Amino acid sequence: MISLNRSCFLSNGGISGNCSPFSQGQKRRSVPLKVVAVGTNAARKGERNGSIVMENAAKEVVELKSTVHGGDKDVYGEDTASEDQPVTPWSVSVASGYNLIRDPHHNKGLAFSEKERDAHYMRGLLPPVVISQELQVKKMINAIRQYQVPLQKYIAMMDLQERNQKLFYKLLIEHVEELLPVVYTPTVGEACQKYGSIFQRPQGLFISLKEKGKILEVLRNWPEKNIQVIVVTDGERILGLGDLGCHGMGIPVGKLSLYTALGGVRPSACLPVTIDVGTNNEKLLDDEFYIGLRQKRATGQEYAELLQEFMTAVKQNYGEKVLVQFEDFANHNAFDLLSKYGATHLVFNDDIQGTASVVLAGLLSSLKLVGGSLADHTFLFLGAGEAGTGIAELIALEISKQTNAPVEETRKKVWLVDSKGLIVSSRLESLQHFKKPWAHEHEPVKTLADAVNAIKPTVLIGTSGVGRTFTKEVVEAMAANNERPIILALSNPTSQSECTAEEAYTWTQGRAIYCSGSPFPPVEYEGKVYTPGQSNNAYIFPGFGLGLLMSGTIRVHDDMLLAASEALASQVSQEDFDKGLIYPPFTNIREISAHIAAKVAAKSYELGLATRLPQPKDLFQYAESCMYSPNYRSFR
Repeated sequence: MISLNRSCFLSNGGISGNCSPFSQGQKRRSVPLKVVAVGTNAARKGERNGSIVMENAAKEVVELKSTVHGGDKDVYGEDTASEDQPVTPWSVSVASGYNLIRDPHHNKGLAFSEKERDAHYMRGLLPPVVISQELQVKKMINAIRQYQVPLQKYIAMMDLQERNQKLFYKLLIEHVEELLPVVYTPTVGEACQKYGSIFQRPQGLFISLKEKGKILEVLRNWPEKNIQVIVVTDGERILGLGDLGCHGMGIPVGKLSLYTALGGVRPSACLPVTIDVGTNNEKLLDDEFYIGLRQKRATGQEYAELLQEFMTAVKQNYGEKVLVQFEDFANHNAFDLLSKYGATHLVFNDDIQGTASVVLAGLLSSLKLVGGSLADHTFLFLGAGEAGTGIAELIALEISKQTNAPVEETRKKVWLVDSKGLIVSSRLESLQHFKKPWAHEHEPVKTLADAVNAIKPTVLIGTSGVGRTFTKEVVEAMAANNERPIILALSNPTSQSECTAEEAYTWTQGRAIYCSGSPFPPVEYEGKVYTPGQSNNAYIFPGFGLGLLMSGTIRVHDDMLLAASEALASQVSQEDFDKGLIYPPFTNIREISAHIAAKVAAKSYELGLATRLPQPKDLFQYAESCMYSPNYRSFR
């Protein structure tokens, strides 16, 4: 077999296309190549044992104009070739015949041309018809629509991803509004609950307590070496479903699918990881199909040491600029991990920071409907965990930015209710550290309804993870105090939403500005159709991540989150406002992600945290040029 190490093999010496790595007038230098035999006992260097490696003997590397190319180095030469230029389908060896058809990275199914079937020994392995990728997309969406159960659609999509990667992303991009609820919330929640029963093949790395002391070796087992985004969970707080242990892997897999489909990050640059330290879910421990460690969760020093080894190994194996996204960790660990590694690694917590950014964007755009500035409003949260306190802090930071007031002062516009009632100063000593900034002077209030009547908020936000907690009494009180009450029922999945869209519109006589975390269908009230919005993190994290990657950012800063929020809010059109929407439609999500990426990258350059120099003149155009394309390529 022949394996290629970062070599571009094109049909000619020139490079064309928007993502060319060479500046105008720059020629590629001829460099000597040497062939090195690698024995079966050779040290692991990113290549398979027993292969013959062609190594570039030149010490100098021509500086690339764009080294991101969808979030990954252009190992296979796909992005440095023009659309009509053939590329070589390199895997570990040159894929051909039956192996090529079975390789999800290169498989095109019935779209292989007659020439490709001859050149790659596929004659007789496929039916004689040749069809286009567009017809394949039409066929697949029709097939998926035949399923009545959302989980069946999810399984069909995951199976397609394992068979034909490009077709999966092409299908998801072209039908994003229809398929987003299938590959992401709410269906991914059910998939995680039943993950052991539907598990067919691994889609990421499982790192358990058994691998303690060997995590670097485990990372090197992953076939892709140029990882730039890792989504990691320990499964302790999956959506609003609680501790699902090792079955939480569905979340990193789903998130990274969206990094590619919505943000254009190359699939080979993405690595889903589950840290398995056990589970306290007795139902799972007794489930014969459970795929994780059958033990109670490790905590304290044992847990901290495993996470420390993981973060150290990630940086050692993938470098300073790999983005690690923490996902669905329990509150007590989520804040600690973000605080501990925020100064030493490029880390991002979507539950805390991503949720905050997308909600702030919705609030900024809602001002076009209700008037005034952010500082003119009063905010009341039900839920004081990761999401609630994260959103609250970003709101306070944005008000501080707009008014030049200290953030300690702007926090007083925001009130939180937890399981014990309104968070007030008399409770300060008993509060967890992340709740203490929100303990304001006020008499104790036990219930949400009483808090609404006492505080008289203009905005009510639910992040409790408990369904139907925005009761009729609560919503009617919001409607009594406000002409256009803003009600955000953000808990996922749909069953955990604080109230439904129908309840919000009915109890406010159609005056509410309503958004949920999971999608609800349109509601007809007194002859008028209301379309509820969805405050979906997928608006933010794909573009946010792309912005970090394309600028070579080394640390996340709060100002980048504010920039992402403002970028998203700016994409809401007057037509959207006329429909009562405070978020743009997902049909334009790739363009929206490019705008967000450009603003995030610009802020990174401004803060001196970007390492990819010089800064591109047009960051939006650069973001678009870096996005992965799921279109089929011709094979020579």
